[in-house]
Amino acid sequence: MAERILVIRLGALGDIVLSTGAFAAIRHHHADARIVLLTTAPYQDLALAGGWFDEVWLDERPSWWQLGALRRLSRSLREGCFDRVYDLQTSDRSGRYLRLFGSRRPEWSGIARGCSHPHANRERDSMHTVERQAEQLHMAGIEQVPPPDLSMVAADLSMFALPPRFALLVPGGSAHRLAKRWPAARYRELAERLRGMGLASVLIGAEAENGVLEQIAAGRRDVVNLCGATSFAQIAALARYAVLAVGNDTGPVHLVATAGCPTVVLFSGASDPALTAPRGPSVVVVRRPSLGDLSVDEVAHAARRALA
Repeated sequence: MAERILVIRLGALGDIVLSTGAFAAIRHHHADARIVLLTTAPYQDLALAGGWFDEVWLDERPSWWQLGALRRLSRSLREGCFDRVYDLQTSDRSGRYLRLFGSRRPEWSGIARGCSHPHANRERDSMHTVERQAEQLHMAGIEQVPPPDLSMVAADLSMFALPPRFALLVPGGSAHRLAKRWPAARYRELAERLRGMGLASVLIGAEAENGVLEQIAAGRRDVVNLCGATSFAQIAALARYAVLAVGNDTGPVHLVATAGCPTVVLFSGASDPALTAPRGPSVVVVRRPSLGDLSVDEVAHAARRALA
């Protein structure tokens, strides 16, 4: 009977993208196994598009007082008959899932108490996600972990009227962490600079960010606003056609960087690139304690570095 493997990675988007190298390593190491990913609904299609998993299960993330939902999750995990679990989430929640297997516990790579293959490094929380997961897998017997990669993800872009040469701009981000956003007026000025380089600007973002994107696109024929129109797979595909990408520290920037587009990512003091910076063939990080102090000249200079 084929080996059965469970991988746990619940989100968020940037975390999923940074884990794609680990996904590939697990797939290579367990080439003949049936591998299942436990994740949340937004990432199902992207996970399947990468070709790393045979199945994707959706975690409803039940509260601990929702006993019925916990029993269903426990039953699914037990009936899965998994030989090994790679917990790449390594949160308190995912660690507790080990208990849901009951007395027949699989081998477990992670930080759950009593697991068979612990990531035994007290400094793990000070490591970048990519290096942390590579070390975790090494301790579980997987020697080689490639860099994150989404270059294989394909998607239909025929519904978009794309300019022949364009830059992707990602001016949004979490509504709860506005300090991570570069001002919309600076993005609008950057679009003008890009036009001088022979590049149109294509804006991507979620529906909730439409107000920001409209500020940048208003009255401009050289700016295409795709707010709310793109799937994660389509963003990865757009990145392979784009000349350049510039964006805030937010999930879609991880997508475009890892898909291979030269990328400039803007960090404020609200997050640390040493722990979470996007990875890709050409990524330039620009950081200021306050993004309001970051000039268009500095970003344009970083863009030239990314393209060099």
